[in-house]
Amino acid sequence: MFRNAILLGLVFISAAVALLLSKPEHAEVFLVLCYLGAILTSLILTCFLIANGLTMVRKEGRSLGNLLSLLTGLAIIGMAILVNALRRSFSYFGELASDVMILLCVYVSFVFVCFLAYAFLYGRVAARGDVDFVLMLGSGLIGGERVPPLLASRLRKGLEIHDRQVARGGQAPVLLTSGGQGPDEKLPEATAMARWLVEHGAPATHVREEDRSRTTRENMDFSREIMTAAKPDYICVVVTNNFHAFRAAMTARKAGVNGQVLGSPTAAYFWPSATIREFVAVLWENRTVNLTMCALMTGLGVLITNA
Repeated sequence: MFRNAILLGLVFISAAVALLLSKPEHAEVFLVLCYLGAILTSLILTCFLIANGLTMVRKEGRSLGNLLSLLTGLAIIGMAILVNALRRSFSYFGELASDVMILLCVYVSFVFVCFLAYAFLYGRVAARGDVDFVLMLGSGLIGGERVPPLLASRLRKGLEIHDRQVARGGQAPVLLTSGGQGPDEKLPEATAMARWLVEHGAPATHVREEDRSRTTRENMDFSREIMTAAKPDYICVVVTNNFHAFRAAMTARKAGVNGQVLGSPTAAYFWPSATIREFVAVLWENRTVNLTMCALMTGLGVLITNA
């Protein structure tokens, strides 16, 4: 649940406040270090995002998804310039706008750090015991029919889970590939994934396809129907890429899938943009709460300006 990520962040903030209150003589030094640390982190993050964005464009081409890290880095710079300009205007509305923008940035930054930390922790979870199904989520195909490296990483992870369970004497789990056929694809993703698994050593009798889904939620819903029909008390592992594991786990929970989600490795240069995309998706999925918090931050900004 996403609220677990927020609670984790609040725990760290509470611990920091408790430490500060217990050592008031160090309060000034602590606050200065936090301020300098925030500035330094922002500078390093901005440079990293811009460099990564250029790498993404060079290796993956120009698309909105590939430009996310570059655009985020430029947005941080633009936000800093805009806040400074508003402050220098020495007007009430300039000060109000800058106060609101700073508070909104603080809120979004806090939520992002919580998301990043919890996603990292969730990604460290290992498979627990034997499972009945290894569900692998699909993604786009190269040329409409070939498995790309990103998807191959998921399939390789799923096959490893299958082989390890068999090696320790457990019953072979069903390798369930999930993904429908897109408008630019020659065959369902599930079929291409199943062929890849068989070509890389999976027994054809251990592979099953779910070829109707178009979204992650449909992956979960349609696959749950297949697993429940085969074994009502099934236990499964859902495999996706590590950057997608946390959001996939939230989707699996909502869909009532009985199992955990594991992440497979992703190319380092691809991870920042993919993580930003996942974060934006999580914000949108929880838009009611986030819009409410943004409204509260705006109200707090008005109070601070008028104080």
